[in-house]
Amino acid sequence: QLHLVESGGGLVQPGGSLRLSCAASGFTLDNYDIGWFRRAPGKEREGVSCISSYGGSTNYADSVKGRFTISRDNAKNTVYLQMNSLKPEDTAIYYCAADLTGYGLELHEYSYWGQGTQVTVSS
Repeated sequence: QLHLVESGGGLVQPGGSLRLSCAASGFTLDNYDIGWFRRAPGKEREGVSCISSYGGSTNYADSVKGRFTISRDNAKNTVYLQMNSLKPEDTAIYYCAADLTGYGLELHEYSYWGQGTQVTVSS
């Protein structure tokens, strides 16, 4: 059974950094495109970043370009989201998602989802 688990969330001050991890079990991530999404309080879930199966392509939402970096380590079966210069508006539950042909920032492109990790940016 395909299973994704996010970790690395927490409380951070504005301007701080966090690195989120998305670990897979029950399958290897090598062939899967991975997306990171977030749902802020009172808002719809939105795409943040995505990375192609072997890391050759990445994409970012305009709101996080230049601050967030997505990467993957297929040997560790894990995808990361490095978040720098965090802002209060980055506060949200962050989810990772996987699909064999899901590269993109739209929810419907992904079949498998983790349970999410909370990120709170506040002083």
